[in-house]
Amino acid sequence: MKLLSTILSVLLLAVYAVADPTVTSKVFFDLKQGDKPLGRVVIGLYGDVAPKTVKNFYELSTSNDAAMGYINSTFHRIIPSFMVQGGDFTHGSGIGGKSIYGATFPDESFEVKHDKPGRLSMANRGKNTNGSQFFITTVPTPWLDGRHVVFGEVLEGMSVVFAMEKAATDPQDRPLVPIQIAACGALPDSGAAAPISDEL
Repeated sequence: MKLLSTILSVLLLAVYAVADPTVTSKVFFDLKQGDKPLGRVVIGLYGDVAPKTVKNFYELSTSNDAAMGYINSTFHRIIPSFMVQGGDFTHGSGIGGKSIYGATFPDESFEVKHDKPGRLSMANRGKNTNGSQFFITTVPTPWLDGRHVVFGEVLEGMSVVFAMEKAATDPQDRPLVPIQIAACGALPDSGAAAPISDEL
């Protein structure tokens, strides 16, 4: 009986311990709220699962051009016990943004689920309307599966995301004090840290 119980426990663990996809590249965001540094968030990207989506996010994260990249853009929508959303570098309000492929591009893969905090997923206005806006979950959000493309996860700095989640917001879920990406860029696969921006 004990052996059977052990076997069942191992099988249950195997079912629930589904491995995350391989991280093929890493980027960082150094965040601030007003003049206050919040810290660094390191994001791992799943290039084997969603290569076009990852390429879009990676290029926007490594661009020094605020007109076509995330540098100096804000997180315009924060909903506690749900997610933090950013990536609208054209308007900063949630109505804008664009991809490296044009205004929008199609959904690529729904393989990875919104099954835990820290999932990086594309925001959209419906099927095949991905641009530059993205969100990071702060809880599992299974109702988004099959509707939004998960293409990465927070590797370091989830405490920063949880701090962002506590920001005071207006009735449209916009932070009263803007939360900005002060610096962003690529990190080597070895995990060696880029120097934190002097702006923080």
